[in-house]
Amino acid sequence: MTTPQADEPASDEPRADAPEGASEAAAPRPEERLERAVRAAEQALIEYEIAMETFRVEVDNFSRLHHQKLGPMYARLEELDAQIAEARAARTGDAEDLRVAQELRARVLPMPDVAELFQDWMDSDGLSPEATAMLNEMPVRAPQRVRPSDEARRLFRELVRKAHPDLAQDDRERERRDAFIVRVNAAYSLGDEAQLRELSEEWAAGPVPEEQRPSKAEELYARLEWLAKRKELITLVARELEEGAIGSMLRMAPDDPDRLLEEIAEQLLAQVAERERELAELVA
Repeated sequence: MTTPQADEPASDEPRADAPEGASEAAAPRPEERLERAVRAAEQALIEYEIAMETFRVEVDNFSRLHHQKLGPMYARLEELDAQIAEARAARTGDAEDLRVAQELRARVLPMPDVAELFQDWMDSDGLSPEATAMLNEMPVRAPQRVRPSDEARRLFRELVRKAHPDLAQDDRERERRDAFIVRVNAAYSLGDEAQLRELSEEWAAGPVPEEQRPSKAEELYARLEWLAKRKELITLVARELEEGAIGSMLRMAPDDPDRLLEEIAEQLLAQVAERERELAELVA
């Protein structure tokens, strides 16, 4: 048997005396490469979706805090603007001043009736804790920012991968998955690790539908196509969150949003004081 010389380049061609099938074993099959591509795309999409969902939860919480802390100041400014316009119109009698006064007064929200006041304060168990606290003259606990734990993120990732509706093979199974994912998203938005764990156990014990699956390659290509469409949808949702008023404010101070609220409150208080001085001068 001859050996290759040291200066001879190594050949990629299989040797004639090599065992049959050796080259096929060394090179991955096309389906294996496709499987790896799908797994990589799935992992990237899941991480992106978790980041988007986490940001959405923070936007929702910051929105509630913003409304709770700054809502009365905005309402006071609107009322002062209306009063200033009315005082100016009463002094001048000008038609344009009267029109502006009427327009600003129309912008001031009217006092809601009792049903509207309690719309967000009732649940299946009666009054919410916030409503009970107010009726008992107890301080209302401010909404807290939700930051899902690493374990909650892991559970959420696994449940989305296993139970996503687009993995269903018929309408009935899709409906079951749709309803289940709604519960998964609700638990994750609260950072409820225990509930996510219960949902994981429930899914593991759930029915396994009989499916007539396409070929492996067809399934993988369909999965890649769905992943691409899902990424486009999530990108649109993320852009809307980031470009919205609350999202834009939150991005200004992602690590200390409470301080941002304090700064905005200080600015609003200064505007209120300025409007009150202007009103006092008009009615003096």
